[in-house]
Formats: sequence, C-alpha cells, structure tokens
Amino acid sequence: MNTLSHLAVGTEQREKFSRRLADALFRIRYQLTGAILLGVLAPVILRGQFERLPDQIASYDNSLFGTLCAVLIGYMVFRKVTALPGSNAFTSITPAFLSSYGIIIAIFFVLRLEYSRYQFLASFVLTTCWFIALSYYVARFRQATLGLVSSERVQDLASLPGVSWVNFATPEAASRQRHLPLVVNLRDPKLSPEWERYLAEEAIAGRVIYNTKQIVESLEGRVRVDHLSENSFGHLAPDSIYAPAKRYIDAATAAVALFILSPFLLLVALWIKLDTPGPVIFRQERIGYRGKRFTMFKFRSMTVQAHDEKNTRDGDMTQSDDTRITRSGRFIRKTRIDELPQLWNIFIGEMSWIGPRPETLRLSAWYEQEIPFYRYRHIVRPGITGWAQVNQGHVTSVDDVRRKLEFDFYYVKHFSMWTDLFIGIQTVRVMLTGHGAK
Repeated sequence: MNTLSHLAVGTEQREKFSRRLADALFRIRYQLTGAILLGVLAPVILRGQFERLPDQIASYDNSLFGTLCAVLIGYMVFRKVTALPGSNAFTSITPAFLSSYGIIIAIFFVLRLEYSRYQFLASFVLTTCWFIALSYYVARFRQATLGLVSSERVQDLASLPGVSWVNFATPEAASRQRHLPLVVNLRDPKLSPEWERYLAEEAIAGRVIYNTKQIVESLEGRVRVDHLSENSFGHLAPDSIYAPAKRYIDAATAAVALFILSPFLLLVALWIKLDTPGPVIFRQERIGYRGKRFTMFKFRSMTVQAHDEKNTRDGDMTQSDDTRITRSGRFIRKTRIDELPQLWNIFIGEMSWIGPRPETLRLSAWYEQEIPFYRYRHIVRPGITGWAQVNQGHVTSVDDVRRKLEFDFYYVKHFSMWTDLFIGIQTVRVMLTGHGAK
C-alpha cells in the first residue's frame, strides 16, 4: 500500500511539474529565447566548426542578421494565427516560418547580399523543430483558462476539450480576474446593457474578448450550423487562388503516384483475386464536385454477393465489424490501400487527394432530405481522405452525418494548401495506427 501511495504521489508531482513547465513554455520570452538559441546561435556555432570566420565575415554577419529577422517575423505570424484557443499550432508552424525565411532570402537575393544557404537551412530546421516540440508539449500538459460571460450555453461549453472555464455572473465578478480572456455570445439578445458597456470598456483597455461561436469552432475543429445562411464564411466559395492550382497539383502527383505504385497495385490486385472470387476493382456511382455523378474506383474489400444482396441504403454504410468484409479487405481498408485506385479519379479531375468523401447516390438523397444544406459540401472536389476522416469514426446515423458535415464545412472554410498538408500528415498517422480508418 505504501508503494502504491509513493507511486501516486510521484505521478502527481510529475504532472504538476509538467503543467508548470507547459505554462512557462507558453510564455513569449521562453519561446523566443529557445528559438534564438536554436535558430540563430546554434547554426553559427555549427558553421564555425567547418569554416574560418575571418574568411567569411560578411556572410556570417548577413546570415546571423537574416536568420534573426526570419525567426522574429515567423514567430509573430505564428502567434497571430494561433491566438485563438484550440487553434492547431501544428498547421501553422511550417507555413509561418517557411514564409518568413522565404521573404528574407528573397530580400537578400534582390539586394545581392552574401549569405550562407546551409546556415539558413539549419536555422529553419532547428526553429521549426523547436516550435513543433514546444507546441506538442504545451498542448499535452497545458489547459487554457477562460472567463465565460453567463449565457444559456454554459453546459455545452463546459464539455469542450482543452479549456477550464470560470463563469462570471456579473461584470463585477469579471473585474476581479481581469487577467482571464472573456468568452461571450455577442449575438445573445439577453445580454444586458451593463454587460455590453463593460465589454466595450474592457476591449478598449486591451482585454481579449472572444465570441462564443469562434471558440467552439476552434476547439472542436467543426463549423456548427443550423441553416446555411448562418455560416460566417464571408463568401460561400472556397479560396479562389488555391483551388485551380490544386487541380493541377492533384493531376501531376496522381500521375507520378500511378507510375511509381503500379507494381504494388498489381500485387494487391493479385492478393484480392486469390483471396475471394470476383472482380478486383469495385465500381460505384458517387456524387462529386458540384453535385455531378461519377464512377469511383476502389479495390474490392467485400464479397460480391454482399454487394448484390445489400443494394440498399443501409448496405451503403459499413460497420467496423461488418461480416461482408473479406480477409484481404480488412487489411486494405485499415491501411486505406483500398482507396488507391481512386488515383485515376484524381488524375482525370473527378476527385482530389484531400476533400470531403463522396457519398453514394442513395445516401446523398437521404442526407439531402434530412439536412437541406447538405449539398454545400460539393463546392469542393471530393477526396481520398479529408478533415472528417481524420477526426471522426464511422457514420451510421443522421446525427453522425450532421457532425461529419460540420467537419466538412470547417474544411471548406479553412481551405488552403497548409490545411491539406496537415490532413495529409494526419492521414499517414491513421494509416500507420488504424485510428479513424473506415
């Protein structure tokens, strides 16, 4: 019993230390100190081991100043885009510092200043690694504390992950803890004039005040909607610059992938053929980009009889323990290998690598009857993987579909190259662990 008590005390002490360290690492001065030591000074020391300083003095000075500027600019961008609680820092680190280093190198190139490419490269790698490790540690051990202005959604907000709430019933109570950011439903018709005056004064004084809807969206990674008109997208169409570029990137990378993976695809096809009788490729009509029908290709993972006998809406939904799945099918579904024939769909422009998963005709018709704005998800090309696939499990009911739709809307709202890159990284994790695979 004493041993168990000592173990419990030791575990509690380690957790307290981890939380204190996470709180410290969240502060700007510690983050910047680590970034400057690793991203500015360490590359100089490493370079000094291989070069003679007097021979490269101009390059040293320029590179030292340039990497310092790149670290500071990248950090400002990083802090800006991750200011909202729940913002995923991992999606912002690489683009923030890639942009800042790119800007500094472009300036050096235009001004024809000498600099060391290797020093810049080492600085970029060390800086991004520092912030990735830091963000991971802080996300794991630190819980944000926010002040909540009384509203009807207290219970809903209390269930959100990663946040500790302090409920303020009156402005006087909120004044006693002015260090806490405030969260309030700015559209609440029941918000009293006293609260409105207090919030205006606090905003003028520099206190951080968040809108409830923004916080919920950021923490959950979903856009909650009841009607399409309530979406706060600014405009309904996704990023008009990245969208056409993505189409060419998809086609080029799909062509390369088909060429490189062709021997592997043949081996998988042979395994399926030897495992159970029937065609290797499963074809099915799906609803795709702009609501148009197309034929989607997959490696067959179920028995042929099941596909013929289960030609119903319920048959279109696959459970984790579905008896229709074959022996080879379980492996290729878990690792997402069954989706690889869709490389052809990507190449010809019917699909993308990343986007909302295309649904069958029956399921789409059913969802559209239950959710009037369901078709909005077709505003982007469907994908092999997507934001919903790396965040949600199986979809077996209308409620699950609504939740999946919220993930899809979040993807459309934050449609960008960096969001796609992050989803791609998460998909690799799903393929290796099987978590979230369907």
